[in-house]
Amino acid sequence: MHAPVAACLDALGITEPLPIQRATIADALAGRDVCGQAPTGSGKTLAFAIPLVAQPAQRNKPGMPRGLVLVPTRELAEQVHKVVSSLYGGQARRVAAIYGGVAYGPQRAALRRGVDVVVACPGRLEDLIEQGAIRLDEVELVVLDEADRMVDMGFLKPVRRILDQTSPDRQVLLFSATMGREVEAISRNYQHDPRRYVIAAEQTDMEAVTHHFWKVEHPERVAVTANLIKRHGQAFVFCRTKHGADRVARQLRTAGVTADAIHGDRTQAQRARALASFSSGKTHALVATDVVARGIHVDAVPCVVHFDPPDGPEAYVHRSGRTGRAGLTGTVVSLVASDRQKDVRTIQRALGLQSTIEPPSMEVASWPSGQPATKPVKRSDTPSHHAPNPRNGRGTRRNGPPAHGRPQRNGRGRRGGAPAGKQRSA
Repeated sequence: MHAPVAACLDALGITEPLPIQRATIADALAGRDVCGQAPTGSGKTLAFAIPLVAQPAQRNKPGMPRGLVLVPTRELAEQVHKVVSSLYGGQARRVAAIYGGVAYGPQRAALRRGVDVVVACPGRLEDLIEQGAIRLDEVELVVLDEADRMVDMGFLKPVRRILDQTSPDRQVLLFSATMGREVEAISRNYQHDPRRYVIAAEQTDMEAVTHHFWKVEHPERVAVTANLIKRHGQAFVFCRTKHGADRVARQLRTAGVTADAIHGDRTQAQRARALASFSSGKTHALVATDVVARGIHVDAVPCVVHFDPPDGPEAYVHRSGRTGRAGLTGTVVSLVASDRQKDVRTIQRALGLQSTIEPPSMEVASWPSGQPATKPVKRSDTPSHHAPNPRNGRGTRRNGPPAHGRPQRNGRGRRGGAPAGKQRSA
């Protein structure tokens, strides 16, 4: 293990790796391409952040980074930026976050100073490439984080164009919750003999989450959701559309619940303020769309409400992964109107969820004398969401990667090394 990285992990109290970290870090440090499939919240961020930071230190030329992380959302870009910066010992100037919805000026200035690692959303990165603010010729290590989500959001062609501009001898680490046809094609075309690992959902904290499916018709959904939030203190609430998220946030405020909406039409400043208010416990409900479901990482959130059922099993898993994180328990409630019961049963069968669709449980949703049964979460009483967590790059101080050797190069200029640990098929 690179000594400065090990020192940072030790200072954070991170001592034991999670399955995805144990499986992939040794190969990544040895210079091998890695294709890792693992559920949301399983620790992928540290699995690639450590190899990024462990690269030999060099003075980088302005606008020519040596490490690149591609992510689907602004929130995830900020999250990864914080994790990688923390592993550099807080040297945030060595890492730049590149995403849309904010001014170009500060991002151009960071690139001119010269950074080791760029964490970027594909759209804004391509804009800056066209403007001549960044070149990718010297990128030696590329990370594709949440690759399936980037495909879902229409970033497949931009990702290909970006990869084509990086060094031919680059190392590629690909992490994804699911491995569809398009993700497999990226791996096949841009990775060289990758080590493939699959971390099943049962190897994570998913069993700590209780799933409920309630028969609730459309007019009653707001009242039931407000009751759930008051019962649990805080909740993520997921809607299918941006307009629906705004409307539900307004209706929850009318019902006495402090709520903010977060979706693609909100400015980055608005999204950041909403997330910060929710993280601090000032806001009790964050009403979101699927676009940002996988870019939000807040520890100790006790409840997720599917106000609108998701479109499929993958969306259900990603939404539900906002609770039950870092070894904590969580509750997931789906509100199912008569016209959506068939779709929800399809999701249940696909995920092996045996829960029946039943009337709302008073034990879960109500509280005595109109008072909340639990107080809203005080973030000062929970693990800091700024410190890296091996599950999602934030929060707890329990786990971390094992010590491994530094990367070696073979005669072709491409890194190589013997694999460590048992290889699993994808």
